[in-house]
Amino acid sequence: MLEIKNLSYQYEGHQVLSNIHLQVAEGETVGLLGMSGVGKTTLFNLVSQGLAIQEGSITMNGSAQVSDKISYMMQKDLLFDHKTVAENIALPLHLKGLSRRKVDQRVRELLEDFQLEQWSNHYPKVLSGGMRQRIELLRTIAFDRRWVLLDEPFGALDMKTRQQMHFWFKKIRQEHHWSTLLVTHDVDEALMLCDRIYVLSGQPGKISLELSISLNKKIDYVNQNQDSLYLSYKTQLLEELMG
Repeated sequence: MLEIKNLSYQYEGHQVLSNIHLQVAEGETVGLLGMSGVGKTTLFNLVSQGLAIQEGSITMNGSAQVSDKISYMMQKDLLFDHKTVAENIALPLHLKGLSRRKVDQRVRELLEDFQLEQWSNHYPKVLSGGMRQRIELLRTIAFDRRWVLLDEPFGALDMKTRQQMHFWFKKIRQEHHWSTLLVTHDVDEALMLCDRIYVLSGQPGKISLELSISLNKKIDYVNQNQDSLYLSYKTQLLEELMG
């Protein structure tokens, strides 16, 4: 379990987060929903240990050593434009010290598994936004870590592409047994992807609502607004976000 307790953070005298309590169990996808500026990315930077904890604790199964157990994917992909798709996916494998033969084999397996082998020798600059995010997800998979932080990874995509990425993400998280903390400002995205949702609101940011989501697995983007339970969850979340 990833567990955050009594977490507070301030920057240059400005309180950004206050007394955050949050948990992600193994196999869960947990959403962190909030408006811009409430401290969502700051919280992620604390979890990934990009920022030092000032007050409170962040542990993984009781251990404070968290960063080497998680992968972190941001909204803007960090693909290197001077490297091919295959070379970008290979980077985490090289960092792990694998031989060139094993790196090439694993990259080929990933591309084949997700039917993207035809893009292997292309450079990121020729890829669409959705395709770049797919390659970024493959690189995240290559880290071979089952705990994943996703910071609005689909927020810059158009609606149709975003929905396609949601279905793709659901497939990936199941096949690779991911436990995921997902930051988003999109209520529908949170409801379609998450087992539980926390709402972060206020200045400084505080957890104002925790909501467990139990939706029919057949709910999709076509009939979501005809499902009464879906609409009930959505109403609760929007009311909380709007204060």
